[in-house]
Amino acid sequence: MFTDEEIEKFRNDTPGCTKNIHFNNAGAGLMPTPVVTAIKNHIDLEAQIGGYEAHHFRSDSIKGAYAEAAKFIKCSADNIAYTSNATDSFARALSSIPLEKGDVILTSEDDYISNQIMYLSLQKRFGVKLIRVPSLIEGGIDPEETRRLIKQHQPKLVAVTHIPTNSGLIQDVVAIGEICRQLDTLYLVDACQSAGQLPLDLTELRCDFLSATMRKYLRGPRGAGFLYVSDSALKKGLEPLFIDMQGAIWSEANEYTPVNNATRFEDWEFAYALIEGSREAFKYANQIGIGRISAKAIELAAKLRTQLTENRIETLDHGANLGALVTVNLNDVKLDHLEEHLTGNHINYSISRRDFATIDFDRKKVDWALRLSPHYYNTIDEVDQVAAALRALRK
Repeated sequence: MFTDEEIEKFRNDTPGCTKNIHFNNAGAGLMPTPVVTAIKNHIDLEAQIGGYEAHHFRSDSIKGAYAEAAKFIKCSADNIAYTSNATDSFARALSSIPLEKGDVILTSEDDYISNQIMYLSLQKRFGVKLIRVPSLIEGGIDPEETRRLIKQHQPKLVAVTHIPTNSGLIQDVVAIGEICRQLDTLYLVDACQSAGQLPLDLTELRCDFLSATMRKYLRGPRGAGFLYVSDSALKKGLEPLFIDMQGAIWSEANEYTPVNNATRFEDWEFAYALIEGSREAFKYANQIGIGRISAKAIELAAKLRTQLTENRIETLDHGANLGALVTVNLNDVKLDHLEEHLTGNHINYSISRRDFATIDFDRKKVDWALRLSPHYYNTIDEVDQVAAALRALRK
């Protein structure tokens, strides 16, 4: 998978590895040195010659960010828009759907909290109807029930989160995409947790939109995200509700013309230093290979689950396929004690609360869960240390 020499290189490129065991890649991955350097260099350039001038001077490099993203998800650079985060990307895509009273949005029970709130907001304000596809017994959206509900309700949009924020579950977004294509239904995939963790091949996913962030498994900067927009969605004339001067030309006093590529979903104002950092994050992942990255991250997570289970520590991840996010039930341990213990052992982690995943957590009868998310630059020794730290809480 990776040689010891390769792992050593990755860790040498990642200064944070020397200070903590970073098992919070589902929150924000550690940026490698090339990403940090690109960001700093652009900020320094802005300070020296001016923000507009730096953008102009680095225009070819900035264009490269679109090419690297396109290479990563197997599409054209014209299908890529950069945004400030995954939720921003998702909202821009959602706002482009011409929803009217009575229209249906079909989603899963495991969709991300912010997405669920957006659906409910549309339902409250515009009378849009929200329908959730029931999960399979083993976890994850039911493709055949999705097919039946699409035929029954003719939704304006099907939207599915690839990997929920609160679970290692990998939803079958490829199967849902095939169904949406067969039934000519718009399809939006939230790849916030999967981008950089799993291969994303847009020729297989068959979605109209895909939203993602840079800060997680892609190891890019916070404050940057991207949106894939299909050729089909562009040809249909879909555009964000609040389209910006970046995305359209004000052609006549009472007319505007959207640009003909995905940048119609962008804003004119950008943190270009973060786009430079995003370019380097994609480049770094492309050079390593997402297949190798994914296999290593998922292997480490599986080893952690096995160790915890063997020590009678309950993991909460349900599904036929599980990714590199391990959620743990420690509700019998006081949260402040857990946090103090993990911090004292130099372990980075995050916590999901009930309101992050109301349906799933109520079903699992937990109020919160510990999230542990290794990545390819982590080691087996670190898995052992994290498992030992959790064991110590039970003594």
